[in-house]
Amino acid sequence: MGKAAAARKLASAALFGGGGLSLLGGGIYGLLTLEARVARRAIGNTTGAPPDATGWYGRGRPGPALRIALLGDSSAAGYGVHTVEDTPGAHLASGVAVEADRRVHLRSVAVVGAKSADLDQQVDRVLPSEPDVAVIMVGANDVTHTVSPSASVRHLAEAVRRLREAGTEVLVGTCPDLGTVRPIPPPLKQVAREWSRRLAAAQSIAVVAKGGRSVSLAKALGHEFDAAPALFFGPDQFHPSAEGYRSVAEVLLPSTLAALGFASEEEERPEARRGERVMPVASAAVEAARTTGTELDGTEVAGAQRGLRGRWVELRRRARRTSTQTETPEEHEDQHEDREHQHGEEQGEPARSADVVD
Repeated sequence: MGKAAAARKLASAALFGGGGLSLLGGGIYGLLTLEARVARRAIGNTTGAPPDATGWYGRGRPGPALRIALLGDSSAAGYGVHTVEDTPGAHLASGVAVEADRRVHLRSVAVVGAKSADLDQQVDRVLPSEPDVAVIMVGANDVTHTVSPSASVRHLAEAVRRLREAGTEVLVGTCPDLGTVRPIPPPLKQVAREWSRRLAAAQSIAVVAKGGRSVSLAKALGHEFDAAPALFFGPDQFHPSAEGYRSVAEVLLPSTLAALGFASEEEERPEARRGERVMPVASAAVEAARTTGTELDGTEVAGAQRGLRGRWVELRRRARRTSTQTETPEEHEDQHEDREHQHGEEQGEPARSADVVD
């Protein structure tokens, strides 16, 4: 079975029911179980919570404010850094504020150790604030905890569905390439690479099917990290360093701006020289899983959303934005808060959980 067909089968199993374990075969699944145990022993248990990036960015910029929700696991929360300015949320919100010249309110509910099954509770927490866009990064813990791939994708698809039905745009940073993680020894390292890439492809298929868009983090947490591990990995050699999180935010920023409607007219026109084109979703998803920053979004061909090989998507490779100086978030807006702004304040909501799981 080809990789596109395997990813399509896994996504179909997640969306419409079925096993999906045959993604890599039962024997390789068993190897991955062993690999996960070895890696988790080498990495150790995560302790403590990263700084909370929730707050207002773009001080002094005009309104109305843009609202961003950040969901997912440690890659979204910024585990391992000690200052809020080094978190991916602060990098992303600061970048959106500069590029859009708007105030931005970021609501981060990402939790270290979260798996795709935890997204349901995170969606519950962000829906009352009516975010303009939700950015999700999840999948790595599903792999290292050997969660059934079809179950992982199903939980993600349900989160995207709920957010889209509430009128929120959704961008999913797909599962990173775990073949670069130092504590995972070869030859099992190759299994992790194959598993995470195919999971990323299946995530993209499911996300597009539910009306969201995806962007590949494969080499943002892959090739660059593999080439310079001392720079891009943190002390545990599993989570990114401050520089690593900056790199992740730079990959997410162009697609976040596009989801918010701030992409330029030139950028919205597909460019063949950048490899941008319309493709069937499964083939595009496999290609995206290998290439950092590749964005997939649903489109139509001759008025039809689907062709013989499934949903049509636009494959984009948007220009990466260089990170600007990251702001420290403000707890309260610095301008007179109108009713729209007040609506987004977390009045009566429980405090952000600091629970940490391994």
